[in-house]
Amino acid sequence: MITTDVQYRGTTVLVSASGELGEESGGALRQALEHVTAGERVLMVDLHGVPLMTEPGLLHLLDLHRRAEDRGLRVLVVGWQPQPRELMARTAGLPGPASATADRYATPGFRRLLAERAQGTRAFTESGSGRVPSGG
Repeated sequence: MITTDVQYRGTTVLVSASGELGEESGGALRQALEHVTAGERVLMVDLHGVPLMTEPGLLHLLDLHRRAEDRGLRVLVVGWQPQPRELMARTAGLPGPASATADRYATPGFRRLLAERAQGTRAFTESGSGRVPSGG
């Protein structure tokens, strides 16, 4: 279960998350943008309190990022813990240590790659057949 604390500091919205970022986390993350006004310019998501993340949780984080950018916000995600960083690296198919993965998260193309692969992994595990459904 994830909890969020949202603070407004000048033109920055700070979302501090804590707990496991998983399947049920979408609602809490969606609420983070409910009171954003035209005066805010930056969304900072602090993951220091998130020791565990699943593929669905990663998809929720990517969705928050996309929705914030659609509102014109610059998004910064800080405080990546080892397991979420490793999940990102594994999902993206990056070999070696995951230490630089958090830096790559800032790149839009990398976030698209993560979303595509996380959705594929999720479909694979939900199908139970060992194959990713073809969508048709």
